[in-house]
Amino acid sequence: MFPSYSPLSRHWALDPDVVFLNHGSFGATPKVVQGFRQEVLQRMDRNPMQFFLHEFYAIFAEARAAVSAFVGADPEGVVFGVNTTTVVGGVLRSISFKPGDEILILDHAYGACRNAAQYVCDQTGATLAVATLPFPVEDPQDVTEAVLAAVTDRTVLALVDHITSPTALVLPIEDIVRELNARGVDSLVDGAHALGMTRLELDQLGATYYVGNLHKWVSAPKTLAFMSVRADRRSTVRPAVISHGATGSTEGMSRLHLEFDWQGTADLSAVASIGFTLQEMAAMMPGGWDEIYRRNHALAIAGATAVRERLGTLPMAPDSMFGSMAIVELPGGLPDPPKWPNLPGLQTVLNEKYRIPIPVIAWPALNTRLIRLSAHLYNSVEQYEYLADALALEL
Repeated sequence: MFPSYSPLSRHWALDPDVVFLNHGSFGATPKVVQGFRQEVLQRMDRNPMQFFLHEFYAIFAEARAAVSAFVGADPEGVVFGVNTTTVVGGVLRSISFKPGDEILILDHAYGACRNAAQYVCDQTGATLAVATLPFPVEDPQDVTEAVLAAVTDRTVLALVDHITSPTALVLPIEDIVRELNARGVDSLVDGAHALGMTRLELDQLGATYYVGNLHKWVSAPKTLAFMSVRADRRSTVRPAVISHGATGSTEGMSRLHLEFDWQGTADLSAVASIGFTLQEMAAMMPGGWDEIYRRNHALAIAGATAVRERLGTLPMAPDSMFGSMAIVELPGGLPDPPKWPNLPGLQTVLNEKYRIPIPVIAWPALNTRLIRLSAHLYNSVEQYEYLADALALEL
């Protein structure tokens, strides 16, 4: 029997004939937020000169205040971008690496960010070092120790995931950042999945740079990312695109805000909608965002458990190391040859035969496959049971 979404799915325009279990890849925006965004676009086109010359910086100021309060960050260090990958690329190219320096990444790193780090190494003569995490993992402390074991006296920057994309692991980022700070190593935290999945207090965290997407778990319009920059690095970090902000001057605005805010003519409807999005999403649950975090985590664990028990595979990490996503190991090992990062065969079958868009991921180090399921307010337990039935038939 084809499963239904939860009653909260009325807030989204999702296809009822699709079992959407992949919020983590691109997000999905509530209908009321899409309507608000359309009003912004109409306002822009009614009088573009008014919009870009007189409303532009007020839009960013309002968005900055809303997001800073949401993530516990000093607004003076908060800027926006189109996505995490773009902002990470700008940070990497802002740092003066030289031959002999090392950029440390994780073996669970997002592929686009790894590519950006490798590009900078190729251009500067720096070396890309990779920390291998224990996996399956039993204790978060083991992850911290694995990251620190890869730090050397040549490590200039550690690009560390808060929540890993291919494996959905919530890493002990507070411990990792604290120890990197103690060793004098700058941290660039890839928090692409963290906003809207877990509560953040970024000023307390103390990362040098923290980057995350707002169009994923916050469910803001695409495309929107943000970055929080620690006070001691705000004068040196530059955006990927250098535009009029590099020489512009607006009273009361820092160079950081001038450069990141003005990136040429752009669709600002996502930026203008973020405060509204945060409010509307919080209003969907009586307990606001804290209840959203708890509800989605519980659903992700329930979904993963249903699939895992049906397939007879073991957990890859403690429940506490997953948020609104979880992974399940699939039986049978890798097909020959494995393809990274996705395995089109099973993924295509699930999408086309069962109408379940969901990523199937190769993990060659263990000669295994993983399936990553997402849980948001619109999902239901029945949808994961349907996934379990489909996998049992196909594997």
